[in-house]
Amino acid sequence: MYQQLIERTSTAWSTPLLDHLSDHDRRRFQLFGQGPVAPVPDTHIHHPFERHAAIRPDVIAAEHDGETITYGELDRQANRLAARLAGHGVRPGDNVAVFVRRGIPMLVGIIGVLKAGAAYVPQDAGLAPAAHLRHVIDAAATRVILTTSSAADRVPVPAGHALIAIDTLMASGERFGPHRPTGAGENCYVLFTSGTTGRANGVAVTHRNVCNILLTAPGDLGIRPGWRVGHLLNVAFDMAAWEILGCLSHGGTLVIRGQDVAETAQRVDVIIATPTMLSAIDPDRCGPVKVVAVAGEPCPRPLADRWARRCAFYNGCGPTETTIVNTMHRHAPTAARLTIGRPTPNNTVYVLDPTGRPCPIGAIGEMWAGGDCVSAGYLDNAALNAERYVPDPFLGGDRLMFRTRDLGRWTPYGQLEHLGRTDDQVKIRGFRVELDAVSAILESVPGCRRAVTLKLDDRSLVSFVAPGHVDPETARQAVASALPYYCVPAAVYPLPVLPETSRGKIDKAALRHILELVA
Repeated sequence: MYQQLIERTSTAWSTPLLDHLSDHDRRRFQLFGQGPVAPVPDTHIHHPFERHAAIRPDVIAAEHDGETITYGELDRQANRLAARLAGHGVRPGDNVAVFVRRGIPMLVGIIGVLKAGAAYVPQDAGLAPAAHLRHVIDAAATRVILTTSSAADRVPVPAGHALIAIDTLMASGERFGPHRPTGAGENCYVLFTSGTTGRANGVAVTHRNVCNILLTAPGDLGIRPGWRVGHLLNVAFDMAAWEILGCLSHGGTLVIRGQDVAETAQRVDVIIATPTMLSAIDPDRCGPVKVVAVAGEPCPRPLADRWARRCAFYNGCGPTETTIVNTMHRHAPTAARLTIGRPTPNNTVYVLDPTGRPCPIGAIGEMWAGGDCVSAGYLDNAALNAERYVPDPFLGGDRLMFRTRDLGRWTPYGQLEHLGRTDDQVKIRGFRVELDAVSAILESVPGCRRAVTLKLDDRSLVSFVAPGHVDPETARQAVASALPYYCVPAAVYPLPVLPETSRGKIDKAALRHILELVA
């Protein structure tokens, strides 16, 4: 469908692709779709952290469960880890698994990997099943796995891999030679998103991508020394990088939560969360909060209004492949509508029709993202890269744009309205889930011939399987053993056969009607 975009590239926004638009819409397409041009002060996101550590070594970098670590000590421990990684053969451009729970050792792991010139590959060792961790290790081609002593027994260690418990290394008196970087890799982290075959796809995100959003406004959220930033999210979620790297690159103090999300939120200046998570936090109990940013799923207008009345509230949007968020908007309760704003600095957004031509302003189309937010692509998946990352005919040269599969439209005043997905990818608890990936696992259960998965609400999935003798609990456990926790259906309903439409496809409307009957 989009082959013409691959074949037609140009060096300017005067491309013939705009010829069908009116003069007024052509000017607005260019004006609305280009984010501001802004300088980015660093090329690698750990460099500003190192400056803060050198200038203010005694400032608290992070706190968790009564423990703290200063910038100076975090830098020292990260340097020790980087030296150990180099001793294990880690070189710039490599990937290092960081399978941890929330805590100070997690930060040492992340910064240490970056100092070694490698990209970190994070997973929550307490939540991810062993099968998923093995897939991540294999797909990311890691040779070293970082974890903690309390989580080590949950981490699979393939032959030829080294397992390092970060907390044990931190507590040891083992001495290492000074860490002398041999160079800096381009990639910052690799995150895994849901795939259509039941296997997650690894997305490589570069330092350039990360610096562009975290070191420019509004993505920097105004964080500065003395500010406290909450770490509420799963480390495997790209918005966790916003919390962690966004805080440490600006000299703030990262407040790492325990079990009580709301209690942590009451003690910080900055909250970064999904709308679902934020909805469980009472703004009236969060007196210190100065800035809130949400993304990851559509934000309800009442929630946005409630927070915007007491602090700076940013609504953002962007898949993992476009680096955390590529559009942001500071919302005001008096605004006519809640939008996702405009492109962030050095980025572009295009609303295109099914043939790849720009839509008239106000018309609904698919959002494509261009500029410095576009990540390096999927690991070892040339076919998917060719489908989703294509030459950008508006920026030209060797620039690429990414097909987000999000629907949107421009308002007359240059704000983007987000209008859902073009496919069956959904957001559950802020994580992107491909419904077909869950169904693929269910269909691998012995005796299951067909399966379909639906989004029940922002926190839950439900699945239907056929024939009727499939055991629901066995089916749920199959998903739990292969995919992250947020992919596990809240319920599995066996049916003799799944209803079909006149075209022979599964009738999802009929299944939703069944849900209404059993609710």
